[in-house]
Amino acid sequence: MNGGIPATIGVLNGVARVGLSPNEIIELTTAAGKTNTRKVSRRDLGYICGLAMTQKKFNGGTTVAGTMVLAHLAGIKVFATGGLGGVHRGAENSMDISADLTELGRTPVAIISSGCKSFLDIPRTLEYLETQGVGVSTFADGREGTVDFPAFWTRDSGIPSPTIIEDESTAAAIIIAQFSMPLSSGLLFANPIPSPHSIPKAQMDAIMTQAILDAKKSGSTGSDNTPFILARIRKLTGGRTVMANRALIEANVMRGTRVACELSKLEQTSIEKLNGTQPPPGNLAAFPRKEMVESRLVNAQEVSHEDIKDKELQVDVFVAGSLAIDLSCDFSPSNDTSPDSPQLHTSNPAQISQAIGGVGQNIATAIHYANVNVRLCSVTGSDSAGSMAREMLTAKGLSTSAIIQQPYARTAQYVAINDAQKNLVLAMADMTVLESCSQELERVWKPQLERSKPRWLVVDANWDPRSLQQWIKIGQDVNAKIAFEPVSIAKSKRLFASTISKSSMSSILPDHAVSLAAPNSLELASMHAAAQKAELFERDDWWQIIDAIGLSSSGSRAKLTFHTNSTLVDKGIPQQCIQLLPFIPTMLTKLGDKGVLMTQMLQPGDDRLSSPAHAEYVLCRADPSHPTIGGVYMRHFPPAETVPATDIVSVNGVGDTFLGIIIAGLAKDNPKTLVDLIQVAQQGSVMTLKSTEAVSSEIRNLRELL
Repeated sequence: MNGGIPATIGVLNGVARVGLSPNEIIELTTAAGKTNTRKVSRRDLGYICGLAMTQKKFNGGTTVAGTMVLAHLAGIKVFATGGLGGVHRGAENSMDISADLTELGRTPVAIISSGCKSFLDIPRTLEYLETQGVGVSTFADGREGTVDFPAFWTRDSGIPSPTIIEDESTAAAIIIAQFSMPLSSGLLFANPIPSPHSIPKAQMDAIMTQAILDAKKSGSTGSDNTPFILARIRKLTGGRTVMANRALIEANVMRGTRVACELSKLEQTSIEKLNGTQPPPGNLAAFPRKEMVESRLVNAQEVSHEDIKDKELQVDVFVAGSLAIDLSCDFSPSNDTSPDSPQLHTSNPAQISQAIGGVGQNIATAIHYANVNVRLCSVTGSDSAGSMAREMLTAKGLSTSAIIQQPYARTAQYVAINDAQKNLVLAMADMTVLESCSQELERVWKPQLERSKPRWLVVDANWDPRSLQQWIKIGQDVNAKIAFEPVSIAKSKRLFASTISKSSMSSILPDHAVSLAAPNSLELASMHAAAQKAELFERDDWWQIIDAIGLSSSGSRAKLTFHTNSTLVDKGIPQQCIQLLPFIPTMLTKLGDKGVLMTQMLQPGDDRLSSPAHAEYVLCRADPSHPTIGGVYMRHFPPAETVPATDIVSVNGVGDTFLGIIIAGLAKDNPKTLVDLIQVAQQGSVMTLKSTEAVSSEIRNLRELL
């Protein structure tokens, strides 16, 4: 998630585990409160693991101290949790000081937490950490000036933080500098609870005072003290702290993941500089023991990247687009005399199904089923829909390492209203989670593409225009061919948005940015209109390409009708394709039950220009001396199969399946011709048309044809 690899830590059946599976996490959490489940700190690890050797197996949830020990043994440098233990009030008499603090003083692990609980003695906790040599910093989180060390459920404690940092990259720089020195102490980065969930300090102080008083009256001390106080606080706040707990834990995990990613990037840079002639950044230059520093960095890499490095390098296709929950509402008329389409302004009978969807996800799934290594780059919210989408993605065998979880955002959802024949009548899409992702593009996704060097990058139009431009620029930087899926009439315009029409997205052959696009006829018209509005057809370099193909205006209609049909020509479909070819040299226009129109700009020397078998599809030829243009190839493919209405299950995902199979074929080591791939992709589209799945898993049966 967010580019990181989660490793949940605990003790299961007497074995200390780093990296619990989802089922193991469930097993451990459901064991809470049972007699064979313990709270495990540093002192308990030997005891509980030793008992397992005598067949007395216990489970254990590790404290911050216990987790730090195991994380350090596994080479993990960043650990996110809820709150930190501390110095209890009255510790000058009771000596009740959490082992978390002493562990921070002797174990080099960086902790991201929301400070420590408000009922602890925060000033003495910070003093104790200073004595232990522990660096303490608080994320400013948009605040300026003095920033308080957070008090778990409240952002403000009244105690200024020893130091303040602005972002995750700063935290990563501090970690690499600290851990490269001959020091054994850890670091504490305090992350304040998100503002919407913060409980006012004055209100929290009053509740805390009452809870502590109740604890004294009950005689709760030692390890029983904290659970008693927490239970009282939960009751006194009416359960509000439970919601706050979840919010701060999610925020800390998100922050911790980003710190870990920044640290990984900085470590890679440091290794490269240490192996070269440049001095490493900051204090690293002051330590000449290169082998010591490099050894530590490599050990960390073994945990955070080596296990997936090979898989990353093998990714042939990246898909940047939406991951959504799809609702398909198929109109079900009550009798034969009812209309075929749902009625407006009233309730309609329907059969409603839910599935994982999103254009990007559908395309990635089709590529995956075609047995090509693919990675989906997308965003979900931190809601139940997002959790379900990620779980369903994993169940399909697709990686979620490039799926980012945005806190307090809604996971994308798509609702399709279909008529009785399963044809789309109306759709509603909430894809706002994909907007404003520029930081994630540079921080999470760009490094993955740079490592993998994919052959193809598929981008759907659910991104805002600026992000779309960034994606295409990243694809160009890694020398990937780029395919564009327009998504909808409204969003298809984004490729040629007037605000970015002078960008590389509108570069002309042979410097074009996008190699292939697969719009339907309505999306094609929208793309053409956007390019026209941006005055792209008024450019001199565009006219030079159009002139070069040698298609005369007087005979163009007859030629176009011969290569397609009069209906398509009357709608302007082949004309629009030709006019877009200088920007996108391959246009695959999806025509529904009328098939597919392939329009492609041929390079000089293309075999089809001289092949008798392809002569009837060569619309026009350029002058043989032209350096970049050979001619235009136009071919109308009829549908692979006429599917009776009774056999159509859903039209959702049919177009995505088509493009996914095309790209899967093109990404092969020895790809077949586009003509051959279109015919295979049409077969796959029919499979999806008849399937309850957004993308039919029967596509696997087409692998041999690719």
